[in-house]
Amino acid sequence: MSGNSDEKKPSQATLLIEMADRRVDVIAGGDGRTYAVRRGGPRIAFPLLRKDGLRAQLARQYYAEHHSVPSQSALTDAISVLEGRAMDQEPQPIHLRLATHRTDDGDQVVIDLGTPDGRCVVAGPRGWHITDRSPVLFRRTKLTTPMSDPGPAGHTDQGLAALRGLLNVDEHHFRLIVGWLVAALMPDIPHPILAAKGEQGTGKSTALAMLINLVDASPAPLRSLPKDIKTWATVASASWAVCLDNVSTIPMWLSDTLCKAVTGDGLVDRALYSDDDVSVLSFRRLIALTSIDTGSLASDLSERMLTAEFLPIKSAARRTDAEVKDAYARAAPGIRSALLDLLCKVLAELPRTHLDELPRMADFARILGALDRVMGWDTLHTYRAASQVSSSDLLDAKPFTSAVADFIDQQGTWTGSISELLEQIPAPEVRPRSWPIDATRASGQLKRDAPVLRDIGITVEKAGRSQDRHRRQLYTFTAHAIASEPAAQPPQREEATDTDLTSQNELFPVRSAAPSGAEAGSAASAGSASAPARTTSSTAVLEAVEGAEAGFSQLSESGPDPVEGGPCTSCGAPFRRFEATTHPTVCSSCAHRHRS
Repeated sequence: MSGNSDEKKPSQATLLIEMADRRVDVIAGGDGRTYAVRRGGPRIAFPLLRKDGLRAQLARQYYAEHHSVPSQSALTDAISVLEGRAMDQEPQPIHLRLATHRTDDGDQVVIDLGTPDGRCVVAGPRGWHITDRSPVLFRRTKLTTPMSDPGPAGHTDQGLAALRGLLNVDEHHFRLIVGWLVAALMPDIPHPILAAKGEQGTGKSTALAMLINLVDASPAPLRSLPKDIKTWATVASASWAVCLDNVSTIPMWLSDTLCKAVTGDGLVDRALYSDDDVSVLSFRRLIALTSIDTGSLASDLSERMLTAEFLPIKSAARRTDAEVKDAYARAAPGIRSALLDLLCKVLAELPRTHLDELPRMADFARILGALDRVMGWDTLHTYRAASQVSSSDLLDAKPFTSAVADFIDQQGTWTGSISELLEQIPAPEVRPRSWPIDATRASGQLKRDAPVLRDIGITVEKAGRSQDRHRRQLYTFTAHAIASEPAAQPPQREEATDTDLTSQNELFPVRSAAPSGAEAGSAASAGSASAPARTTSSTAVLEAVEGAEAGFSQLSESGPDPVEGGPCTSCGAPFRRFEATTHPTVCSSCAHRHRS
């Protein structure tokens, strides 16, 4: 008998490993997971264990070659060996839909088109093109849908005109949306949350579904409000862009979660079938939402919002859902091409774009500044003016902070402890749920709302300790006049010195332009001086709302005309209003929002 006949045949696990070695490379992802990439195939990384992962592919291939089904234990052993190999390697970044690729010629943006052949768009300061092989590794999920190829480059105006025809907003908000879409193609920056608001039937959901699909095509571009943080993390980690539809209220846990998802979020949970290991979902996402009215928002969430008001549609102008989808399908290639054109121009302009002052969403503001230079627009000016109006709206939704603002307006300057402030501002007969019941809660609420107070011209500084045995911390509240803003100017191209926007105030960080403690103390010792007039920029506010008024007159069923109103219930100045009860009017003197 031959000696070879006594040799053992390779086990199923060994055959499966050899089969994998001939077809794929296993790698460790920067997210802590292991992936496989087909040799000579698209630069698409797929997991080892998912239903469409390497385990299922090996089982199918084994049956095709050996006409038998591998055992589950053999598959488990083979995958364990391959996972061990992957973990011995240096982790590689695995991207979802968008990635930044650094080259000697500068940073480029790579966009996965989601097609089976792995084609992608590479965009940089010198232009964009479609390539068959991605320079970076992408992963895909069930929510990654193929996108149509962009049209030919160089037709920016036509593409923007096509997008304009799909959105029921005024020109000011349209340009802000374009800026948001351009920024959405840059994966490594925080993006403001696009909030589409308006009456029922204004096309908010349809419009945002189209906007999301322009950037990150998905079979489910609109999602329901998540029930808990774990559900949110699972859904948000599966796609680059997330749109929450028909949001009526935003609970505090979700408000905090959305803020973190803008700048970078993660969920740590116990690993499956393990008592001493954890799994981590980490991500930064592009977020949008639709709402008629979200109610009261937290200050930090409001600062991260970019609101787009959708206008009423006349019955004669309405289109069926099929007509809108058909129009979008025809326009999408040209719109994507226009956005890529703008992306390349903005990338080229950004190194020369410097702003004297940076708002909370500083990266987005710089992108708007670069876009303004490219297109000759004034989106940055509109964005800042809209932020002022949002601050006024936010204050109206916070009874205690609003009462503090009114009290300081009357006093001009006031010094005391938070306990004394509570005594000066008695609670209303019907106490709102948000009204603080003690000094600790009042201090916390004012600290959260400090950005809103600064925006309306009220600063707070420490003023030492009380002389009694309680030694309470004293604060000086001061109402400052807000100078009218000049007409919009293009961002500076030369280097600008970074402005220190905050002081060392532990309770309320204030702008560096605020008076010093000595100056505040002098003002307090002078008694209760009359408050200086707090007026926001008439130019800024009017520019932000005139487009909405014009669009309302054009698209509304009744077509109301603005009539003289007032006096303003906040500052006493006359203002323009509409006859329609659903249309808000903003006072050009103090930015207070009125409804007829």
